[in-house]
Amino acid sequence: MEFKSINPYNDQPVGHYTSLTEKELVAKLNKSQDAFESWRKVPLSERSALIKKAGRVLRENVEEYAQMITLEMGKPIIESRSEVNKCAWVCDYYAENAAEFLKNETIATDATQSFVRHDPIGSVLAIMPWNFPFWQVFRFAAPTLTAGNTGLLKHAPNVFGCAKQIEEVFIRAGFPGAVFQNLIVHHDHTEQIIAHVAVKAVTLTGSERAGSAVAEIAGRHIKKTVLELGGNNAFIVWEDADIDKAVKTALTARMLNCGQSCIAAKRFILLEGIYDEFVSKFTQAVKDLKSGDPLEDATQVGPMARKDLADQLNRQVTESMEQGAKLLLGGEQNGCYHEPTILGNVTPGMAAFEEETFGPLAAMIKAKDIDQAFALSEQSKYGLGVTVCTTDIDKAVKFADRISDGAYFINELVKSDPRLPFGGTKNSGYGRELAKDGMMEFINRKTVYVKN
Repeated sequence: MEFKSINPYNDQPVGHYTSLTEKELVAKLNKSQDAFESWRKVPLSERSALIKKAGRVLRENVEEYAQMITLEMGKPIIESRSEVNKCAWVCDYYAENAAEFLKNETIATDATQSFVRHDPIGSVLAIMPWNFPFWQVFRFAAPTLTAGNTGLLKHAPNVFGCAKQIEEVFIRAGFPGAVFQNLIVHHDHTEQIIAHVAVKAVTLTGSERAGSAVAEIAGRHIKKTVLELGGNNAFIVWEDADIDKAVKTALTARMLNCGQSCIAAKRFILLEGIYDEFVSKFTQAVKDLKSGDPLEDATQVGPMARKDLADQLNRQVTESMEQGAKLLLGGEQNGCYHEPTILGNVTPGMAAFEEETFGPLAAMIKAKDIDQAFALSEQSKYGLGVTVCTTDIDKAVKFADRISDGAYFINELVKSDPRLPFGGTKNSGYGRELAKDGMMEFINRKTVYVKN
């Protein structure tokens, strides 16, 4: 099978890739198992030094990698550079903290000695999406490889060029062969890969449907999964908020990566006293964004990654308007490009409220008070994160238990940070990435009990 990646800005081909044959795929899976047996014996200090070097490789080749990200999925080049640098940061983070995370934990019992040690489990399969083609992979790979596991990457077909470069990062850094391998295969091979004896766990970032299917397969083979799926994050603005600051934060929260992010703010729940002011200022801020060629530094909004994604967003806009939403800005689509769009008077039941809108669409929702705002926030099948904008920090902190999401940010957009655990609840998935939690997901916490 042949795959090709297409530049969504000009519809020109970026690269062609040939699927692995059955024999080649099996050979790579077997190599991953063999590599694990030797890699797990490499001292942690050496593994940490190698992941640190991977970070240096990323920084030294930022432009090369950023260009590929932008060419394959349309992200503005300034954002692509930031993505590559964030990958270097996560490499540094685990290089510097792995020894602390993986040290033995002594536990007092009736034994002469009892403790928990942290051992790697084997090969971990990563099924990754196109929207952050480097970051999604490195936030899995940095802790997983440093812990002594080996990695197998099944990336989205439209970013196979990025997948190839990621594999080359580890080669350039000096990782032993087969510790990290890129698998160019159709998704039809997923069950075969998960079933292989080498694969001990699966991590997936993607759609609900993909997550459900992979979890079902892994469950049949008694293999662990970590799922990071969709989101419909609420961005709540209280009446005491600094509106200018809230608008600035909201603009990034919604329009970063052309809105193609699971943790993007999608539902803007505004207290009625500040609704008009916020909507007016936010609309002007969106109007001021510069759309254009994503390879140009001045561009802030590029195309969406594929035409079918833009088509889906356009359907959600149209349906919401038919259901009573008011078009305040944008609404037009041209191929992969969809205008940054704002809908006002959005209410529960509308597509823009109920569905994940994976693109530059902001839904404005009015709430009569704080209690209703949180109730509207909770009225979602997703649970990734919530932002609250207010000057009453103490009060906002006390409301943290009111939301069931995996993250609660005050006066900041929901974002992933290597130092903090990241993950969702409900249909947004389960498990945690990043911080110590992310490293522990693919570790055998082994009890050791000694009695003289």
